[in-house]
Amino acid sequence: MIPAYVPNSAAAVFGGGRSIDGGRNWSDGRRIFGEGKTWRGFIGGVLSGIIFGILLIVIENTFGWSIQTLLSVILLSLGALLGDLVKSFFKRRLDKKRGEEWLIADQYDLVAGSMLLVFVFDYGWAVQHITIAVLICILIITPLLHRGVNIIGYMIGVKDVPW
Repeated sequence: MIPAYVPNSAAAVFGGGRSIDGGRNWSDGRRIFGEGKTWRGFIGGVLSGIIFGILLIVIENTFGWSIQTLLSVILLSLGALLGDLVKSFFKRRLDKKRGEEWLIADQYDLVAGSMLLVFVFDYGWAVQHITIAVLICILIITPLLHRGVNIIGYMIGVKDVPW
């Protein structure tokens, strides 16, 4: 899951610039995604996840393991931020403000997006490597990592809120 965990934090670091929705509103009059979702953050986040995933592949090959593939790395990285975008879309529909906490959705958007992409586009890899035990670990570890990383991001000034 490292290729899926890295993009959200990296997007916060690389963020800024032009928003993905270009400042446009949905039919309800609210922003489509919001000011916090930028092309620079999205691209920087996805590329960071892919780079970390490629490093994992190199390390795995050094030890004779074969877990990640380039396709799984790309799908996990891209899926994490697509999941975040979908969550932001619905967050705006519910009139939640940028940075407002949305329990469960904030923690699991990256899991939902990344799992959806790998199960749709790399099913064989997904069923081989994402077992029930692995999924349970992901569901337990994700909110803990999410909170810890966000607190660190808040402390170093990358995030406005610690969640």
